Amino acid sequence: MPRRTATMLASTLILIALLCAGVFIKVPYSEMSPGPTVNTLGDHDGEPVLQISGRKTYPTTGHLNMTTVRVTSADYKMNLVEAVYGWLAHDSKIVPHDTLYPDGKTEQQSTQENAEEFSQSQESAKVSALKELGIPVKSWVIVSTVVKGSPSEGRLHAGDVIKAVDGTAVKAPDDVAKLVTRHKPGEKTVFRIVPAKEQAAAAKEHTTATATKDVTITTTKSDDSGTGRAIVGISAGIDHTFPFTIDIKLADVGGPSAGLMFSLGIVDKLTPGNLTGGKFVAGTGTIDDNGKVGPIGGIDMKTVGARNKGAQYFLTPKDNCAEAAKDTPDGLRLVKVDTLGDAMKALKDIGAGRTSDLPKCTVKG
Repeated sequence: MPRRTATMLASTLILIALLCAGVFIKVPYSEMSPGPTVNTLGDHDGEPVLQISGRKTYPTTGHLNMTTVRVTSADYKMNLVEAVYGWLAHDSKIVPHDTLYPDGKTEQQSTQENAEEFSQSQESAKVSALKELGIPVKSWVIVSTVVKGSPSEGRLHAGDVIKAVDGTAVKAPDDVAKLVTRHKPGEKTVFRIVPAKEQAAAAKEHTTATATKDVTITTTKSDDSGTGRAIVGISAGIDHTFPFTIDIKLADVGGPSAGLMFSLGIVDKLTPGNLTGGKFVAGTGTIDDNGKVGPIGGIDMKTVGARNKGAQYFLTPKDNCAEAAKDTPDGLRLVKVDTLGDAMKALKDIGAGRTSDLPKCTVKG
């Protein structure tokens, strides 16, 4: 066999061996890639994403697309070949497994957490949108969770409205802990509540539940270090009663990052005219009840997904601007936003063709 042929054969065999080894060598990495992007003004799986009843709505045109990131599952074991391919690819990103699933989080735990964050983002989107439009929203402090084995188990339930603790009215979730910790462990505290079932029934009818009851709970000592403060074993949160029904129909999506786009979609449907002027706008960002836009993960994958779908503009949380600006897809214009009000103004300018002064994202932020 000629030496050149032998060398080529040996090299080929070595390459095959390395590829085979790479397939079997597992590495502690996961992959992120562009996920689906859905128009909040349109339909998904045959039904409108935003469904509003009990209030006049208006026709909309254009796109206000929420964006997502697709990630490998928690139990997926990536091999070396896949990792190298992902590092070289432009439309995917390889990150340490613990970045997506910290502290050994399982697939089930991650899915549950994402579902809870998605549900909360929907509520905040509704609240911020209605506040932007000057439509009153009633808010209530509620029992968010009850710790198993705690003094509150069986006495308080998730969804109970907390009206007062020891006769002092509760106006914010933090009030509950402050009032409980006035006690010493072992002392009794009295919660005045509206039971969750009665509150849910009233909310369904867009009315206010008035029937209350007092629940006496014996405090216990906290497990944290220090003096051992008094606790009852609950966490408090906020719930809302809306003057009409807003349903967000979007399955198989998790996390809080669609909040901004849901809020904008709700505003657009509840007001005459078109916010986008028929333009294709996508975006991302968490949102709180007061319309503050927060940063999200996977911004570079979301901009790629948006541009691939046809987006011309991308509403970008201020704190994601620097990262997004490092590698912006051709033909996509990043627009910096910090609040729902910022996004509304940007959309009005886009719709009217006043785009020269839109807030820009730069590598400095």
